[in-house]
Amino acid sequence: MSKHTTFKIGGKADLLLAPSDEGEICKILRICRSNGIEYILIGNGSNLLVSDKGIRGVVIKIGKNFSDITVDGCRINAKAGALLSSVASQAAANSLTGLEFAAGIPGTLGGAVFMNAGAYGGEMRDVVTETTYIDENCKIKKLTDHGFGYRKSVFQTNGGIILSVHMQLEKGNKNDITAKMESLGTARREKQPLNFPSAGSAFKRPEGFFAAKLIDDAGLRGYTIGGAAVSEKHTGFIVNLGGATAEDVISLMEYVKKTVYDKFNVSLESEIRFVGER
Repeated sequence: MSKHTTFKIGGKADLLLAPSDEGEICKILRICRSNGIEYILIGNGSNLLVSDKGIRGVVIKIGKNFSDITVDGCRINAKAGALLSSVASQAAANSLTGLEFAAGIPGTLGGAVFMNAGAYGGEMRDVVTETTYIDENCKIKKLTDHGFGYRKSVFQTNGGIILSVHMQLEKGNKNDITAKMESLGTARREKQPLNFPSAGSAFKRPEGFFAAKLIDDAGLRGYTIGGAAVSEKHTGFIVNLGGATAEDVISLMEYVKKTVYDKFNVSLESEIRFVGER
């Protein structure tokens, strides 16, 4: 699974499948459920830490087979496997503003909706109007009430598999949109450790605080366990310096949580999803 996550960490899965359409997804789900086989869905693996022991059961990867993007006026409809950066680029190419914040987020559109991904003052809830998904009974449904919150959506509890997403944007000036995307891209390169594998921000923002500042103030900048490190460049990131294991990352995150709590009485919550066999 290290080949399917941005952290470049993870043992073997029993089986990884990349369905080509909704029908294949439903077939996989029916076979798994009727035989008691566990399954998990992934997109680009940008927010995942996979166990060193790997994943028992089936991994269903929603990727390039679900990457179509269409533009209709100020509306964009894209399938769940489309990279969020590609959707933002299509918006810019059509002089549509509202997705500039998403240009540098490495995940897929489905994952972004699932987590209500956001950056630089923008979130998916600002643009998403309707989502088509497969429910637990393999029925294709649509919803407009996504239950969005900070890094939350209804899909974290309803078991739905996101298929495609409608987004409502606004007409803008293409040069202004491109310039903003380039400016945010520059800021990311300057502030984030993009030269090392990671899963993005390691911790959610505690109410009233910033996780990175708490970690830095706790003296943990550059702290390492095995091949995992608190980034020197941005302390909100845990990075893989090379050869890091999932246990290295977990141990480091737990140490960071304990140290921050002991020093500031603030509890940090992981933003990274851990999956697989412990």
